[in-house]
Amino acid sequence: MIHPDIHRFLADWDAAWAMLAPGAGPAARRGHFEGVAAAMREPHPPGIGTREHQVPVPETGTTVRVREFRPQGATAALPALVYLHGGAWMQGSPETHWDITAGFAALNQQAVFSVDYALAPEQPFPRALHETLAVARWVHDHAAALGLRADAIAIGGDSAGGNLAAAATLELRGTPQAPRAQLLIYPATEFTLDRPSHRENANGPLVTVASMPLVNAMYCPDTSLHLTPPVSPLRAASHAGLPPAFVAVAQHDPLRDEGMAYAEALQSAGVAVELDRGEALIHGYLRAKAYCAPARERFERMAAWLQSALA
Repeated sequence: MIHPDIHRFLADWDAAWAMLAPGAGPAARRGHFEGVAAAMREPHPPGIGTREHQVPVPETGTTVRVREFRPQGATAALPALVYLHGGAWMQGSPETHWDITAGFAALNQQAVFSVDYALAPEQPFPRALHETLAVARWVHDHAAALGLRADAIAIGGDSAGGNLAAAATLELRGTPQAPRAQLLIYPATEFTLDRPSHRENANGPLVTVASMPLVNAMYCPDTSLHLTPPVSPLRAASHAGLPPAFVAVAQHDPLRDEGMAYAEALQSAGVAVELDRGEALIHGYLRAKAYCAPARERFERMAAWLQSALA
């Protein structure tokens, strides 16, 4: 059964989303999501400052906005996390995921770089992945100027952001900018809908299987690419040589089994993996950490693992 406190969160979440007009498109959903997330945001942790960067993206000749969270007054070089927000590749921003990124910065006294990557369908694959890679490389290459430890930079994300983090980790494997650790939170790892959890949790909550074909097509209109590693990281020919991973799934999530399959693929390739099965939890449960003690405990466990991995 879903944890009772998750139902309290869902009541508030569903009431907020019920105000969105039926059939609203991606642009309307984005604006509504910003408002819902702002209204439900937890208090900003004391001692954590923010600033913005514009990071060049060589593949497009443009820049991508990045919001940095970091402890104020830090004098020593800090570990860092490059974070990719969820939102089905079509919505979300550093602001909608403020609680997560500010929370990691506060718990671990580290820098977190939250990427405002381009959204589908206006900017489909590979634009978001190009921007993710550009930020990961930029953070590493400018570590000294940013007051960071170049040997202690991780990448992570939730849902669609977990997909981008996993795909970027594969792309950066064997390069000087390869991340030290990867934090994958209920990630999308394969563009198929044939695993048991897709049937068991077809109606969510929070995400439904019926919505996935349209979402997947908006992100990557070229279906011939759907089972290639940059889109479906699970389909990589090898996962050897990747950094340690924390993979968090949720029992009542359609994406549960593809997340577990990715953890298993990493382990089979000799990668150190910590898997959290998210018993009694749902996709997107970090949004419920102010409501549900197990959700907050999972968040704190992720932070502790990240701190240890970057020590």
